[in-house]
Amino acid sequence: MDGDVLVVTQKVVSKAEGQVFSLDRYEPSELARRIAASSGKDPRHVEAVLRESRRIVRMDPVRGILICETMHGFVCANAGVDESNTAKREVVCLLPVDPDASASRVRDAAKERYGADVAVVISDTFGRPWRFGLTNVAIGVAGMKPLWDYRGERDASGYELRATIISTADELAGAAELVMGKLDAVPVALIRGCPYPKGEGSIREVVRDASLDLFR
Repeated sequence: MDGDVLVVTQKVVSKAEGQVFSLDRYEPSELARRIAASSGKDPRHVEAVLRESRRIVRMDPVRGILICETMHGFVCANAGVDESNTAKREVVCLLPVDPDASASRVRDAAKERYGADVAVVISDTFGRPWRFGLTNVAIGVAGMKPLWDYRGERDASGYELRATIISTADELAGAAELVMGKLDAVPVALIRGCPYPKGEGSIREVVRDASLDLFR
């Protein structure tokens, strides 16, 4: 229906777009070999992570932890390179090249098939600094603005909000994960009746600019 939100997992989008590769594709660099040797990881997997990274943000080579900035600007473990739920061994799944474009294609397909004007969120599972546990976040959007800007509005006491900007796309992604599950092979969730900021937006709006990042 018009106004619905479709949340689609990154994994199924990446599979559909051919972003799944055999580890044999990757010839490990010397850096990849060094990291793999100290952590016990497959050097080909480490090489895949390095190739998908714009920079390494933090690294613990002993435990094999690589926190990387992807080419999209996301900061996450292993640059989003993942071996789970690929149906084959020794293959890795990469993030979509352009998640916003992926979301737009899903939205266009839904419009053509169902005649409905929906918003689409591409979701993935990320860790969070300073908090234990993973949560789903948005890595691509279409048909909605990812942020709801409350600045200039007043709360129930009349106080003018000056800094409150809610990442609605992330909240929708997190809510959808509760019904998708990690082991249930449910790649899509439909959210109905939830307000969201209308308009055309990009997930790039969610990525904090380096000039405003106190931890960079």
